[in-house]
Amino acid sequence: MRGGGLGHNGDVTQPTAYPGRPLTPGPGPAPAELRLVRFRRHARRLFWSALVLVAVAGAVGFFSGNLPDGFEDWMLWAAAAAVVLLLVVVPFARWYAHTYTITTRRVIEQSGLFGRHRTEVGHARGYTIGERRGPLQRMWGTGTLTLSNGLDAPLRMKDVPSVRLVHEVLADQVEVNQILAHRDAQTGTTTVIDD
Repeated sequence: MRGGGLGHNGDVTQPTAYPGRPLTPGPGPAPAELRLVRFRRHARRLFWSALVLVAVAGAVGFFSGNLPDGFEDWMLWAAAAAVVLLLVVVPFARWYAHTYTITTRRVIEQSGLFGRHRTEVGHARGYTIGERRGPLQRMWGTGTLTLSNGLDAPLRMKDVPSVRLVHEVLADQVEVNQILAHRDAQTGTTTVIDD
C-alpha cells in the first residue's frame, strides 16, 4: 500500500456529511417536531380573478352616474359586488385556505373553507417523490410533486413554488427519518411522538 497503509485514498478523509444536508440527530429522546415550511399553491391561478377585479372596477367607474334610463347606480354596485364576490373573493379564499406544511416528521395538506380536509404523510414510513413540470409550470418555476408510499392514496402537491427546493427538502427529511427509524430498530428503542 502507498501512503503509509492508509488505503486507496491516501491522506484524503471522507466527508461526514454533504454540505447543506441535514445532520442526523444524536441518540436519545426524539427531537421536537419543527415546522420547516408552510406554503400555498402558486398565486398564478389568481390571474383571472385579478383581471376580473380590474375590469369590474373600471366598468363601475365608467358607468357610475352614466347609466341608461331605467337603471340606477345601486343596481350597478350590487351587480359589481356579486361578480367580485363570486369571481374574486371565493377563488382567493379557496386558494388561501389550501396549505401544505412540511415538518421534520410529516407532510400535511389542509384545505377547505367551511369543512376542513387534512391529509398527512409521515417521513419515517418512506415514500417516493414524483416530480412533473409542464411548460407553463417551468416558466413560472413551479411543479407538481406526488408523494406515494405504496399503501395510501398518493398525495399530489400541485403548483408548488420552488419545486426543486421543496423536492430536495422532502428527500432530505425522508433520509433523516429513515436513518432514525433504522437506528431505533437497531437499538431496540422506540421514538414516541406526542401529538
